[in-house]
Amino acid sequence: MGAWALLWPPLLLAGLLGQPPGALAQAQYCSVDKTYFEVEENTDVTEPLVDIHVPEGLEVTLGSSSTPFAFRILRNQLFLNVTPDYEENSLLQAELQCQRGGLLVTQMRVIVSVLDVNDNSPEFPFTTKEINVEEDTKVNSTVIPETELEAKDPDANDVLFYTLQEETAGASDYFSLVGANRPALRLDRPLDFDKRPKMAFRLLVRDTPEENVEPGHTATATLVLTVVPADLRPPWFLPCSFSDGYVCIQAQYLGAVPTGHILPSPLVLHPGPIYAEDGDHGIKQRIIYSVQNGNVNGTFVIHPDSGNLTMARSVPSPMTFLLLVKGQQADLTRYSVTQVTVRAVAAAGSPPRFPQSLYRGTVALGSGAGVVVEDAAAPSQPLRIQAQDPEFPDLNSAITYRITNHSHFRMEGEVVLTATTLPQAGTFYAEVEANNTVSLGTATTVIEIQVSAQEPPSTGMPGGRPSEDKRFSVVDMAALGGVLGALLLLAVLGLAILVHKHYGPRLKCCSGKALEPEPHGSDHQAFQPDHEANWAPAPSPTHNPKPSETPLILTEPTTPSLMPPGPSPSATHSGGSPVAVRSILTKERRPEGGYKAVWFGEDIGAEADVVVLNAPTPDVDGAGDSSGGDEGEDGGWGGGPHDAPGDDNSTYI
Repeated sequence: MGAWALLWPPLLLAGLLGQPPGALAQAQYCSVDKTYFEVEENTDVTEPLVDIHVPEGLEVTLGSSSTPFAFRILRNQLFLNVTPDYEENSLLQAELQCQRGGLLVTQMRVIVSVLDVNDNSPEFPFTTKEINVEEDTKVNSTVIPETELEAKDPDANDVLFYTLQEETAGASDYFSLVGANRPALRLDRPLDFDKRPKMAFRLLVRDTPEENVEPGHTATATLVLTVVPADLRPPWFLPCSFSDGYVCIQAQYLGAVPTGHILPSPLVLHPGPIYAEDGDHGIKQRIIYSVQNGNVNGTFVIHPDSGNLTMARSVPSPMTFLLLVKGQQADLTRYSVTQVTVRAVAAAGSPPRFPQSLYRGTVALGSGAGVVVEDAAAPSQPLRIQAQDPEFPDLNSAITYRITNHSHFRMEGEVVLTATTLPQAGTFYAEVEANNTVSLGTATTVIEIQVSAQEPPSTGMPGGRPSEDKRFSVVDMAALGGVLGALLLLAVLGLAILVHKHYGPRLKCCSGKALEPEPHGSDHQAFQPDHEANWAPAPSPTHNPKPSETPLILTEPTTPSLMPPGPSPSATHSGGSPVAVRSILTKERRPEGGYKAVWFGEDIGAEADVVVLNAPTPDVDGAGDSSGGDEGEDGGWGGGPHDAPGDDNSTYI
């Protein structure tokens, strides 16, 4: 009974419609085989998603809850009408309504899940980010937080990786990222405004753990960090030297003043005027100067702004002042001190003297007033005109300078400056007067100033006298002369060695001894030391031999020396008249080693021959007593065929 009760409404409806119950059920419902699909984004799906079973007399349409424009129904088939994009819509829905004559019979839903694909690049919220960083920022501090630097990736499931690349050399020594996935910028070492006032980085992000991975996307942005200087260093007195770039070894100043006088101008100090500057160059605080100690009787006054030291009263007697000078920043936060030593010297006040009568300078065409005239010999240095006081050779505090005859230039201490704009090129001559304020003595000199757009060439003196060529300094010319002299000496020595090697045997003649054996190597005996060189005169001859018969005989001296003064003695044979003076050409054997002599004829004219004889060898025993080396009875020379002066192989000079 219960089962029939459940079936009677359809049967009743079928009876009313005049159709069997099975046919009515089939006619009432539309159906699909699958209602859920997954599609990767960016995929162009052209095939139908599903076929829709639509009974006769029914029609199927898309309902209002369907994703707009995402689907279409064509010939009872459901198609995807768009290319899915996960970032736009991750879930697409099609509502299928089955109707009969506008009356809804049934409805179905087909779901399309869009799968995410890595198809988007990460993006930074900025292109260039500029920030200021205080110089005294503590190490390990976070300079830029992560929230200001992180990039955004539309691909929700992507993990981003960051890299910091330096664009300023050495910048990576100061900054780094906290982590590969955390782009917070951290300070790793103390900043230094003087070394790195500004640094730039390139911040790179990628959506893959490694580079050059497909699919993978990257993005970049620029970070510019400007270091704001902090007050970290005290004032530095100049000149000074740096031990590590942070500690300045400051200058100490030295000066001198005459006793009994007050100098009207500031003291000239060594190595320069008192001057200090803020050690923090980026701040450049003004420096205030004061004397803290050592100023006996208030003798000196220091200008608080310029640091110039002047005399307030004279010093009656010689003494030394040790002044402690303080240089303090105008904001009174930092200061430093230095020592100034001033000697008071008794002086009579001698007139000054200029070491040069002419100074040469150069200045660019068009220079305005107050431009320093540079030294023509050293263009990077200012031209200094300095007179010397004999009593103050290095410290000329009592001397002042002025230009007497030219309005284009003026003196500021020892430096020459332009007094007006220089519109015209040319050479100008100005007279500088030095005045000793103690003795009131003066001295003058002349400055030649070349006004040119280029480095001026050497010009003539007034009156047409050519000036000295300053393209090369005296030191340069002296060095060149030394090099040329050394080369000339080497050439002469080389020539002497070559002559000895090739013509040495021919230059050796007999001197009554055996020939000296030629030493090995290139050393010549003429360059060997001989402390027993014997220059003895020969006795006068009994007759006047001809020049060819009475040659001037020279032996090789081992050490150059001068001829003894006095008249030139005449040489003779041993058979001549006896004379108290013994000839060097004798049978007697010399106990010493080799000896050298010169033999002169009586009437030696311009055509006299000079024969260079070989020195005897000390180790040849009996060479002087052999018959070949004795004098003949007729006064002729004995010996071998090469021993006679008249022999063809003898060498005459």
